[in-house]
Amino acid sequence: MKSQCKIYENAPGGRMFSRLDTELARPVAAGSLSVPGEVPTQMRFILIGVLMLALPLLAQTPQPGGRGGGQAAAATPQAGAAPVPQITLQQTNPQQQSNDQVLKAIDDLEWRLKISDVADFDKVAYATLPPLHNPNPAGPGAGNPMIVYAYTFIPKKLDRSKKQPLLVMIHGGVHSNFTSESAHIVRELIDQGYTIISTDYRGSTGYGQNYYQQIDYGGREVDDVYIGMQWMLDRYSFLDPKRVGIIGWSHGGLITLMNIFQHPESFAVAYAGVPVSDLVLRLGYQNDAYRAEYSAPYHIGKTVREDIKEYERRSPITYVSKLQTPLLIHTNTNDEDVNVLEVERLITALKAEGKKFEYKIYQDAPGGHQFNRLDTKLARESRQEVYQFLAKYLSAHN
Repeated sequence: MKSQCKIYENAPGGRMFSRLDTELARPVAAGSLSVPGEVPTQMRFILIGVLMLALPLLAQTPQPGGRGGGQAAAATPQAGAAPVPQITLQQTNPQQQSNDQVLKAIDDLEWRLKISDVADFDKVAYATLPPLHNPNPAGPGAGNPMIVYAYTFIPKKLDRSKKQPLLVMIHGGVHSNFTSESAHIVRELIDQGYTIISTDYRGSTGYGQNYYQQIDYGGREVDDVYIGMQWMLDRYSFLDPKRVGIIGWSHGGLITLMNIFQHPESFAVAYAGVPVSDLVLRLGYQNDAYRAEYSAPYHIGKTVREDIKEYERRSPITYVSKLQTPLLIHTNTNDEDVNVLEVERLITALKAEGKKFEYKIYQDAPGGHQFNRLDTKLARESRQEVYQFLAKYLSAHN
């Protein structure tokens, strides 16, 4: 009996290399990793079953709201098997850990229920930069790329015989993830003909404690998003690399700004809503619990006072001189999370560099930090301003 063996040399993805949706992996794997966007009736029963199982968990441990992004975030990281190295830290509540995993699984089903009638929906994994924190740098697999996850949305009515624009949409929250609470915005964008990718970059919730603790605010998370954009362009030949837009709110606004400052040639347009932009200033007006998320040993590991330069390195305001991409900024005077003073300082810095960009400061708009992500008349009007700005550079239906 004949057998075959092939040893791949340093294939991206480590042990996951042939299970990813990459050019190297696709010929190796039998079949496709993609899941059809259609939602069969059985899935609705599965969702109901999962919800019934989850209700006792949710009743025992309510989930508090996140900071720095406006989406719900887990109070603590959860256990799970993510392909990143283990970091030993304080023990976390197993019940809360289980809740976070269950909530993510439910929300992934919710995405299909809310979006599959208008878009081909998929959840994908791809290799990005290695973990920043590795307790055993000489161990097996040390230095391997980290595997991150992303959601993709392709309009069902899209003409794939023509070049089409791509939109990179980034979730917020110091620790959060891309939830179906954004489905109404995604549907609006799909209706305009946009293909979308949204990465749950390192530090996001729902993928295990190790993934959570790989947070790199203003650092490699920016690369995770950029590499996801590149993955999407490589995967779908109908996408136009000259018509790529990027949008994000709060922490997602920070990642938006860092991407266009670092890779101005890669983006045709950008929108930053209520963006975190100056960590030195921000941590000055936030409380001790918030500051502790940054100085945690698995994150930056130092306070602002101990290393101001490191916090400046992670702040978009440090790089305003690099702006070349058409940019729209929105902020709100009654924002309870990203204070308007922080965004005004960004605007002032851009003006001082003589940069051309557009901005609007809303006066006490209802909703505070969330003001134009709600489903209200003012929010819809504000988003229309965003969509009109994007369309000037992306021409979705051309």
